[in-house]
Amino acid sequence: MKSLIIGVVIIAAAVFAILPENNFGFGWGTYVLNFLKGGVPVVAIVIGIIAVFIGIADMKDRAEAKREEAEAGNAEGKETQ
Repeated sequence: MKSLIIGVVIIAAAVFAILPENNFGFGWGTYVLNFLKGGVPVVAIVIGIIAVFIGIADMKDRAEAKREEAEAGNAEGKETQ
């Protein structure tokens, strides 16, 4: 319950900071937009790098699975002879 209240207070403070100054806020809205404009490309790059690593790991897993299937097929072929 305590963490829920703290979370709501932090969200309310963030909204208060973004509101224009003439409506009792800090007027940081333009700064927040500038931060988002600069942060979105950085986040996109990080997500792209993570996606590349996941793709490489997936390709390695598929190659390993094919290798294991081939070995299992060879082992079954030797047992039946």
